[in-house]
Amino acid sequence: MANRKYLHDWFAFACLTLIVLLVAPGPAQAVEIQKVTSPGGIEAWLVEDHTVPIVALNFSFTGGSAQDPDGKEGLTRLLAATLDEGAGELDSEAFQGRMEELAVSIGFSTGKDRFYGSLRSLTPSLDEAVDLLALAVNSPRFDEAPLERMKAQLVTRAKRNESDPNAIAGRSLASAMFGDHPYSRPTLGTVESLEALTAADLAGQHKRLLTRNGLTVGVVGAINAEALAEILDEVFLTLPADGELVSIAELEPSYGDQISDELAVPQSTILVGLPGLKRNDPDYQAAFVMNHILGGGTFTSWLYQEVREKRGLSYSTGTSLSPYARTGLLIGSAATKAERANETVSIILDQLQRMATEGPTEEELRAAKQFLTGSYALRFDSSGKIARQLVGLQNADLGIDYFERRNSEIEAVTLEDVQRVAKRLLADKTRQ
Repeated sequence: MANRKYLHDWFAFACLTLIVLLVAPGPAQAVEIQKVTSPGGIEAWLVEDHTVPIVALNFSFTGGSAQDPDGKEGLTRLLAATLDEGAGELDSEAFQGRMEELAVSIGFSTGKDRFYGSLRSLTPSLDEAVDLLALAVNSPRFDEAPLERMKAQLVTRAKRNESDPNAIAGRSLASAMFGDHPYSRPTLGTVESLEALTAADLAGQHKRLLTRNGLTVGVVGAINAEALAEILDEVFLTLPADGELVSIAELEPSYGDQISDELAVPQSTILVGLPGLKRNDPDYQAAFVMNHILGGGTFTSWLYQEVREKRGLSYSTGTSLSPYARTGLLIGSAATKAERANETVSIILDQLQRMATEGPTEEELRAAKQFLTGSYALRFDSSGKIARQLVGLQNADLGIDYFERRNSEIEAVTLEDVQRVAKRLLADKTRQ
């Protein structure tokens, strides 16, 4: 590949070599969705289902770990860990005890672009569960003892990641592809950044991220639109309309380097990073089908067959699409013996090039579409899964009718579509 920079002596065969290889410039059942708007103007998508007395409520806010200030990496992750560690008049022990008494689950997490929350409750306990959620969302305490406890847990994980092969490979990949873009910052943070975080930092990040503008809500279960509207206002209406979010620039990932890190262990972790597509790209469904054939199909993909079945190089290998708000990636991975890492990399590159130049057969395309449409029902086997999807559809602006359209969009992908997107993402990007 033109302008490729090689690091000589990649592999010290008595130790692990972590390779980050950068090789590119990227319904099954009827579900009726209601759009519910509260008296205060909070909107949610609702799937009403009274089969079992359970309500699953998922939500997200614009702004995730990419909003961590420089030097305060891990702030948003720590915020997610502490919101249910005491709120309002309830300290951590009282808050957690009340959730246990009610058999209620409240949780928070973060991605690069969005901050997530969820509630799971039986309907007899729903009113009290919503009260707890409203406290966690609006009035977290950030008391010293639980804050230090959660910081210690994250610091321990960050220390473990300093010598974890997968974590090291992931950091190398992010650094090489994202450069100094906020996406390169570790969501978990570092030992140093986590230890320096304070309650004031958390309060400021809470104020910036948890706002009504950019809020998306998905609800599934034994609740009607009228009752949900009241809940939406109780939980979210008193949040500020806007926060002071930092503008995150569009990103064209870097590529063309081969990077290795070494640890004194006998196995190599290999990551292959290719720029992919954002979720709103017109070629996304074609890329989704292509990815299944290339490395997304666990037992049928090209990588599985070539890397594991034919040569026994890796127990697991595959590819996945990772769309972000400001960019997209296609990530390949494998783990193998250090002395066979070069061979494994070569085979992965061969399959990428094969996809770009030859593409799949009609039979491979037919089998992939059949699997992807047939397995879609598995995404609807719990209220929590559906609620998460409702939020995801809104975040990606896919439309309230996406569940109805999705399988037909997969079916409409042609061999020419797959060949076009394969050339777009892979051609001339895997070799000198």
